[in-house]
Amino acid sequence: MKVVLFCGGLGMRLREYSDQIPKPMVPIGYRPIIWNIMKYYAHFGHKDFILCLGHKADMIKNYFVNYDETISNDFVFTQGGKNIELLNTDIDDWRITFVDTGINSNIGMRLMAVKDHLKNEEMFLANYSDGLTDLALPAMIDWFAGQIDKTAAFMAYQPTQSFHVVQRQEDGLVKSINHIGSSGLYINTGYFILRPDIFNYMEWGDELVNQPFQRLIKENRLVSWEHKGFWASMDTYKDKQTLDEAYAKGKAPWEVWRENGRH
Repeated sequence: MKVVLFCGGLGMRLREYSDQIPKPMVPIGYRPIIWNIMKYYAHFGHKDFILCLGHKADMIKNYFVNYDETISNDFVFTQGGKNIELLNTDIDDWRITFVDTGINSNIGMRLMAVKDHLKNEEMFLANYSDGLTDLALPAMIDWFAGQIDKTAAFMAYQPTQSFHVVQRQEDGLVKSINHIGSSGLYINTGYFILRPDIFNYMEWGDELVNQPFQRLIKENRLVSWEHKGFWASMDTYKDKQTLDEAYAKGKAPWEVWRENGRH
């Protein structure tokens, strides 16, 4: 199943890094976040990627064109470095299509720009490229595959941040205030499964969630899969620090490909 990765945005809330490099290239441990997301999908057998490029696309291209397997793999070094024998590899069996989808395009426009690369696909995966999870992806795919009358699904997650949701009247009178974890609210995490007929609900310029998803809702064609495990986005510098700390402690739940812990 093909995986569409939206990696062309400006990443304005992560300006400490995105001024210099594109947001998907911000590192978590040895590798950028986009690599962690691709490694996640590859672990479940989905290794055909379509990268929707935009902001600083050259840096993403150069990263993969000049990919160094030795950074995150064991190897044997002989003859003073003239001979490198890799004991395992990361991306040898990945297929990556690089597509320039425009610097100022929104998510919907980027998806429409790669439509021709999704011909003959019964379903495909898509991702915002800024969040990590331990979601049991095969279970979600099997669940959605059985719903042949649905066009799109996304992973829904109940936030755990320490703030409160308030319901109020126009005059300011508070009707209720609850911790977000008990508010019944869920967020769209950007982990999508889509059928090709999504394009029947899209017009050029549409943002994926703002217009097409609203049309799907009216026809009862949009569903969500609740995930109660780990999910974290990297929207701010603080988010990056939190993920870095988890990685440094060897507690990185998104590394589903490491069955026996990190080497």
